[in-house]
Amino acid sequence: MVRMKTTSQVRRLRGALCFELDSIDGKPLTLASAHGKVVLLNFWATWCGPCRAEIPDLIALQQKYKDQLQIIGLTVDDDDVSFIKQVVAKTRINYPVAMTTPEVRVQYGGVAALPTSFVLDTQGRIVQKHEGLRDPALYETEIRALLGLPIGARVETFEDTGQIFLAHADRASELPGVDLSKLTPPQKQVALHKFNAEGCTCGCNFTLAQCRIYDRNCAVSKSRTEKIVSDVSRTPAAKEMPEKSSAPANIVSP
Repeated sequence: MVRMKTTSQVRRLRGALCFELDSIDGKPLTLASAHGKVVLLNFWATWCGPCRAEIPDLIALQQKYKDQLQIIGLTVDDDDVSFIKQVVAKTRINYPVAMTTPEVRVQYGGVAALPTSFVLDTQGRIVQKHEGLRDPALYETEIRALLGLPIGARVETFEDTGQIFLAHADRASELPGVDLSKLTPPQKQVALHKFNAEGCTCGCNFTLAQCRIYDRNCAVSKSRTEKIVSDVSRTPAAKEMPEKSSAPANIVSP
């Protein structure tokens, strides 16, 4: 028996975070301008090999579904806009490209890997997130499903427990790169409390919990959270939850 392929979408849809940027051509670029179309929001960089490798596939998708799909490229480059224009011209990108801002990156969960693409339905709601180079057939299947076109796959839904992005670090029960598996439930709560009460010293102005979510490559927050886990694991499990810290949390809200 041949098993039918599946594609997945988040069950509880939420609106994408709006932004207002200028494209590299100097034109205003917003999500609102693509309302009514499926949107593929692609975070990339000119120096990123996998990002450059997927450009031809994105160009082909934009051309094939030009009336129903809008791909938006948001580059995280620090280079001068003139260099990015050269890359766009050389690769013949046929969709708008803009230089993103740190604020937009934080709003979309930090964008820890490149490329990272968010798939939005025609109502501007996020249905899926992909990190790394993906098979263009996957994107096309998701696009066709959102457009109500025939697909050779079954659509499954899932609860978003951080796969798309976690807007509030203080609600997280797991953090990227932090192994809490050896802690008892009370010890885990103590460790999570400490992650949210202590600021990271890397210069990000985030708590340790936020830094782990928004920048998985931060060696400072990784080392400090590992030390906290080690210390907590050697202490008797707390009988009660620790008191809530009076320090204001630096929460990034959508």
